Amino acid sequence: MSDIAITISLLSLVAVLGLWIGHWKIRGVGLGIGGVLFGGILVSHFTTQYGITLDAHTMHFVQEFGLILFVYTIGIQVGPGFFSSLRSSGLKLNLFAMMIVFLGALLVVILYKLFGLELPVILGIFSGAVTNTPSLGAGQQILAELGFMNITETMGTAYAMAYPFGICGILLTMWLIRLFFKVKIDQEAAAFEREMNHDKETLHAINVRVTNPNLEGLRICEIPGLEVKEVICSRLKRGDTLLVPKDDTIVNLHDYLHLVGEPAELHRVQLVVGELAGSELLTTRGTDLRTVRVVVTNEQVLGKKIRDLNIHQKYEVVISRLNRAGVELVPSQNTSLQFGDVLNLVGRLDAIEAVTSIIGNAQQKLQQVQMLPVFIGIGLGVLLGSIPVQIPGFPVALKLGLAGGPLVVALILARIGSIGKLYWFMPPSANLALREIGIVLFLSVVGLKSGGNFLESLIDGDGGEWALYGMLITFIPLFITGVVARIYGKLNYLTICGLLAGSMTDPPALAFANAMKEESGAAALSYATVYPLVMFLRIISPQLLAILLFAL
Repeated sequence: MSDIAITISLLSLVAVLGLWIGHWKIRGVGLGIGGVLFGGILVSHFTTQYGITLDAHTMHFVQEFGLILFVYTIGIQVGPGFFSSLRSSGLKLNLFAMMIVFLGALLVVILYKLFGLELPVILGIFSGAVTNTPSLGAGQQILAELGFMNITETMGTAYAMAYPFGICGILLTMWLIRLFFKVKIDQEAAAFEREMNHDKETLHAINVRVTNPNLEGLRICEIPGLEVKEVICSRLKRGDTLLVPKDDTIVNLHDYLHLVGEPAELHRVQLVVGELAGSELLTTRGTDLRTVRVVVTNEQVLGKKIRDLNIHQKYEVVISRLNRAGVELVPSQNTSLQFGDVLNLVGRLDAIEAVTSIIGNAQQKLQQVQMLPVFIGIGLGVLLGSIPVQIPGFPVALKLGLAGGPLVVALILARIGSIGKLYWFMPPSANLALREIGIVLFLSVVGLKSGGNFLESLIDGDGGEWALYGMLITFIPLFITGVVARIYGKLNYLTICGLLAGSMTDPPALAFANAMKEESGAAALSYATVYPLVMFLRIISPQLLAILLFAL
């Protein structure tokens, strides 16, 4: 067999063994996807003993491509809610992330001065402890600029010693915080859903009888609360006639209105309009009106505003609700449509069918992945990550790298939604599959690279001490920040887990956090919120530390 064939075969073995190890649980807590790393270390131990040669170029490509695939799909998943999260809670999350980076750097200085470690060793330990490969490269570059020789092997060994324990430290911190605060995952997930307004099974709906004489003769759009589209009037009943009202439909006393919106807004409108009426008064049963949910799949309408489609006036169909990425919204005329939006249409059956032909509603498209946008996004992300940023006083340029670049681009593209006929919507099942493949490939290679002389260095060399220093650098900042974030920051536990994983730019830890409650996006959202800033800090921190410690 060729070296490439042997390498691919061993990577497959690592994945199988690691995923099996990941399913082991102790008191309900397991390594999950992180087990792949330890599977790689185990396999690497035997390949080293038997002198099996692995193709270095294949290993490098698989590792980098796996990481790119993982962070890109994460960005696509959390993109629709990322920027709104940044406005509401992103500042607090990033401050806590900066606290983790600062405490870790402070520990590096303390350990360096107390134990007299060599600069390449402590920087290698630091990079492994924070599980950040770009940090290792940045440290090697700055040390070479400062005149250090033969640093690659020393830093690489120190990195390998600290890296596995770095991952364990993150998982251990999550577990200890969970025990310390007696966290119940289901309650935390429900609390996050309420905070993000995801717990709205649907927007609320009420029936109101018009009893306010001041509304007699007014148009629908002139009623306070309805003029700004915080509440939608999707049906109007006058006598025995049920109809879909337009903006200029005249309201009479004793009409019945079916209103859709958030509870607080509905209450305000109801106080103005009149009294609550029975839920069955405006039912579409027995009438020619229907309520149908339609999915936006037609590329021709992507990016267009609802008013541009003229659905209400032309077809007498009301869009009463819009569901986007699990969040139900009150649609306005200025709302732009994105692929995968679910619209709640109210109108006559023939009119709804006409609107459906415009919207698309091709269910099979929801199960398909448009591959062209995927590779466009990955390509743009790699290009962005490769752009050097020169900072005065630094001998080397800083970059987002192959992880930060694709993530930032994915967040932006997911927020945009579509450009022309290209859309960045990805079915959840496809996103999950690509994400899992990416992280398994990445961890398989890291495990194989870390495990060759792992036991020998750990038992007979200084590896044990290095691993201990690494655990201190990993655990202390994470635990202190996690406790502070919970007590004083009042952060959700799942959000804290994503914060910890993102602060260490650690995909396995994110996968572990996601597995606690797979249907919740809390961990992934906080991970993506802090990741761009932290990646930048993780790259410049070893350079700053090298300059500082070299001068001491």
